[in-house]
Amino acid sequence: MNTEIEKEQAQAQAQMGDNQPSGRWRALSETWWTALQLGLTSFGGPIAHLGYFHGTYVQRKKWLDEKSYADLVALAQFLPGPASSQVGIGVGVMRAGLWGGIVAWLGFTLPSVLMLMIFAYLMQTFDPGSAGWIQGLKIVAVAIVAQAVLGMAGKLASGPVRAALAFIAMAVVLLWQSPISQVMVIALAGISGLWLFKRQANDEKAADMKIPIGRTAGLFCLGLFVVLLVGLPLLRAMTDNGWVAIVDSFYRAGSLVFGGGHVVLPLLESETVLNGWMSKEDFLTGYGATQAVPGPLFTFAAYLGVVIQGIPGGIVATLAIFLPGFLLIVGSMPFWNSIRRNPKLQGMLTGMNAAVVGILLAALYHPIWTSSIHSPLEFVMGAGLFGMLMFWKSPPWLVVIAGAIAGQLLL
Repeated sequence: MNTEIEKEQAQAQAQMGDNQPSGRWRALSETWWTALQLGLTSFGGPIAHLGYFHGTYVQRKKWLDEKSYADLVALAQFLPGPASSQVGIGVGVMRAGLWGGIVAWLGFTLPSVLMLMIFAYLMQTFDPGSAGWIQGLKIVAVAIVAQAVLGMAGKLASGPVRAALAFIAMAVVLLWQSPISQVMVIALAGISGLWLFKRQANDEKAADMKIPIGRTAGLFCLGLFVVLLVGLPLLRAMTDNGWVAIVDSFYRAGSLVFGGGHVVLPLLESETVLNGWMSKEDFLTGYGATQAVPGPLFTFAAYLGVVIQGIPGGIVATLAIFLPGFLLIVGSMPFWNSIRRNPKLQGMLTGMNAAVVGILLAALYHPIWTSSIHSPLEFVMGAGLFGMLMFWKSPPWLVVIAGAIAGQLLL
């Protein structure tokens, strides 16, 4: 058994070739710079981010294969927290260890955090919703997600059974729009895969990915997540300290949201507006600003924190809302390869991967398509941007610039 695993690892290493980092600092710098580029150009929300990640980490950088990426997406979708950020953290961990996960998160998150802290002072007189370049960026998201869905469907939803699972997942997510619908769909697809894909699971062995974090460290992260989730409300009740209240509110919001993105908004509104920390108008103004910047939607916490308690509040709120998702993905990853190698569970992951394709397809329609394509001109723009990605192989940052300029000039 060990010999077979060693052979698989050697084959995976040979396939990766020059894509493996030659040193720790080089790996960290590559991870930081790549994540920073994504943080500066990834518009369109969490599902669009997964498309950007797929194009960068899988297609261009080849840091991991299609199945490993899909497994990581399924894991992140199944865990509470900001799914796209957790995928980025997971890629960073596999690339450069725990510090790789940290720098990947920093690179992807820092640009939007800084922008939203500035917006916290300027948004009273700025209306991003009326800017044509914002609409252009929404159309870019349509092209990015369409490319990701097409690429993943060919490998993860091929064949009648997988395609049927993807279609059912798409239909359920669209027709039953609930915070728990995605989690239920992935769970049920995994259960179905246990018996639907037994034979395929034995034939399809994913390359074993190096996870440079031990199980003890993983259990510590998972335990710390639970301790903070239970302990912070108790500490808040005992001390009545304003900073503890901020940490508790944002940590709880980040802990109780599956899939991330827009789903966190009701929780944040109840924690900030109903607590009297800001007006509903200020809250909605910040939400508008969040749509205008790249990076994860959880960075909305940076704006809210600045409004509540200045720059220190923005930093504390940002760290608090991302911490639970970070602890969960890092804590789960040391057990990931064992799950992926288990013959019984490989079929489950196959079903979950097909469901992820369906969820991405559902998100392509709503909210991405429905909030972006309203006229023939916008459809033409979207088709052109999609062509830049698929046929002319343009880099995503160029497509982002082209979409923003076209939106400002034409819309």
